[in-house]
Amino acid sequence: MHDADLAPFQYSLLDFGAGRKLEQFGSVVLDRYSPSAEGFRAASPQIWSQAAARYVRRTETQGDWHDADQLPEDWQVAAGQLRFRLKTTQFGHLGLFPEQFANWQWLRKTCSESPQPLKILNLFAYTGGSSLACALGGAEVAHVDAAANVVKWARRNAELSGLGEAPIRWIAEDARKFVKREVKRGNTYDGVILDPPTYGHGSKGEVWRIDKHLPLLMGYLNELLADSPKLVLLTCHSPGYEADTLHQMVDDAFPSVAPRQIKSGPLTITDQKGRKLPSGYFASYQRGA
Repeated sequence: MHDADLAPFQYSLLDFGAGRKLEQFGSVVLDRYSPSAEGFRAASPQIWSQAAARYVRRTETQGDWHDADQLPEDWQVAAGQLRFRLKTTQFGHLGLFPEQFANWQWLRKTCSESPQPLKILNLFAYTGGSSLACALGGAEVAHVDAAANVVKWARRNAELSGLGEAPIRWIAEDARKFVKREVKRGNTYDGVILDPPTYGHGSKGEVWRIDKHLPLLMGYLNELLADSPKLVLLTCHSPGYEADTLHQMVDDAFPSVAPRQIKSGPLTITDQKGRKLPSGYFASYQRGA
């Protein structure tokens, strides 16, 4: 289990440009809105007709899938042993963020190299990619997301991946409330992963605004990590939260971590022509790295 890899990954970025990206998830090719593809020109315009469906936004957060009659209701994509159930949603998401694949590889490797099972907290955990990667590396995971239906989706991905009995706690709760409660309980973790949205709502209608709430949440996290963290991964897709900002947030939140030990940079996806599509930013830390 500790030697399991996450390659090959059944995903490919075929092309991007003019605010859109053409992607293949398993056998399904889709044309989706992508604000980070603005300012680029499609490298292979002739292949865009391969798309089985096209997602078009109606509002800032919702949209419609055009020509989707022939799409399956859901389908699966593999990343090594891991399996993800995908389906179209009104938000344009499918249940998988491909730019996180390199982070999953790093998480699995980092957890597998620990002489003792690491205890990891995964906040805003979505459909479980990071949680499953850590579990595959032998870690114990607390998987926290405010949406109960998304936690159920993640749990199904664990079952599909042969990790249904892995030591993962599935928690549908507001991230801030859960962290505060864990601090009061005196619980501790070896590492934390978080991929906060720009805006969101908790399980009981709690409003999340990244500018207001992320710095407060980061302040609580240091109390949850025993002595000093063994692993930290902060990723973000919000305007204004670039590599330098995330680097500084990790440095401020965890005083025991030396700034030079924090790595940060862009999240990207590489297309078939070798071009990189910007897809957010990350800051990470691994003790001893």
